[in-house]
Amino acid sequence: MNHANFLFKDLKVEVLRNFIKLIRYESFSDLAKDLSISQSTLSHQIWQLEREFGDITLIDRTTRKFRLTEQGKIFLDYAQKIVNLYDSCKEELLKYSTTIIVDIFITTSTIPGEYILPKFITNFSNKYSNVNFQILINNSRESINLLNKSKADFAGIGSFMNYEKEKFDYIEIGRDEMVFICSPKHKIIKKDKIQSKFTEIIKYPFINRELGSGTRNIIEQQFPKYKLLNSQLEINDNDSIISAVSGSDNISILSSFIAKRAERAGLIKIFKIKEYPVIATRELFFIKLKDKKLTGLKKKFWEYLRI
Repeated sequence: MNHANFLFKDLKVEVLRNFIKLIRYESFSDLAKDLSISQSTLSHQIWQLEREFGDITLIDRTTRKFRLTEQGKIFLDYAQKIVNLYDSCKEELLKYSTTIIVDIFITTSTIPGEYILPKFITNFSNKYSNVNFQILINNSRESINLLNKSKADFAGIGSFMNYEKEKFDYIEIGRDEMVFICSPKHKIIKKDKIQSKFTEIIKYPFINRELGSGTRNIIEQQFPKYKLLNSQLEINDNDSIISAVSGSDNISILSSFIAKRAERAGLIKIFKIKEYPVIATRELFFIKLKDKKLTGLKKKFWEYLRI
C-alpha cells in the first residue's frame, strides 16, 4: 500500500463526526444506539479509518477502559479541524443561498427555555428568515448531556451540575431566586401571614424536583436545612408541582419566574421562612462546547446573546 495516497474519497465528513462523538461517548454501543446504526457498522467505520491511514490503532481495544492511543489523539485533533473547516465552508457558501435553511438546535432547561430565550429567538428569526430554531426542553443535566454528545448546538441551563465549567463557553443570560410555595388556603399563610418558621414547614409534605434538575441541584448546594424537609414525592414537571400544591397541604420550592406567574393566576402563594429569607439564587447560562467552532448564523446568534 502506498501510504502517501490515502483513500480520501472514502473519508466522509460524517465518519469523522462519528469518531469525534465516539470520544465523547466512550462507548461504541451507546453511540451506535443514538445514531440508529448497528454497533458493527460503527466499529467498521473506525476500522476503515485505521486501515486508511496505514493500519494504525486509534482506540486501544485491549483494555476495558475506553482509551485513545497516541495516534488517536493526533487524529482527533485533525478530525476536529477538518469538520470545523467543512462547517465553516458550508456556512460561508450559505450566504449566497436564499433557499437553504440553517437549523440551530437548542436543548434547554425550563426557565431559560420558557422565560428568557424566546425573546432572543424571536428577534433573531425576524432578522434572519433562513434560520430554523429547534428547541427541546429538558432538565439541566440532560441538556448538558445532549450538548456533550453533539446532539445540540447550544444549551440553556440553570446549573452546571457536576460538569466542569471550564469545558464550556458560557454567557450569563439571567438570574433567578428559589422560593417556597403553598396553596392559597394553606395553614402556613392563614391571616395573610406570608412568613413562617422552619419548624412549622417541616410538618408538611414537601414535593421535590427530580435528580438532574438544576433547581434541585442549586437548593441542595445552598439551602442548609434542605435535608430536613419532609420530602414525600418527586415530580419532574413544574406545572404538575403547582397542581399538586394547589388545594393541598403540600409545599414545594420553585423558580421565582414560575412561582410569580402561578401566584398571579391564584394557583399558589409564595411564602418565606423567617430564618432563611433567601433560600437560594442562581445564574442562568447559555453554553456551548469550548472546542466547538461557530460559523455563519450560529456564530451570529451566539454573538447576539453576548451583547
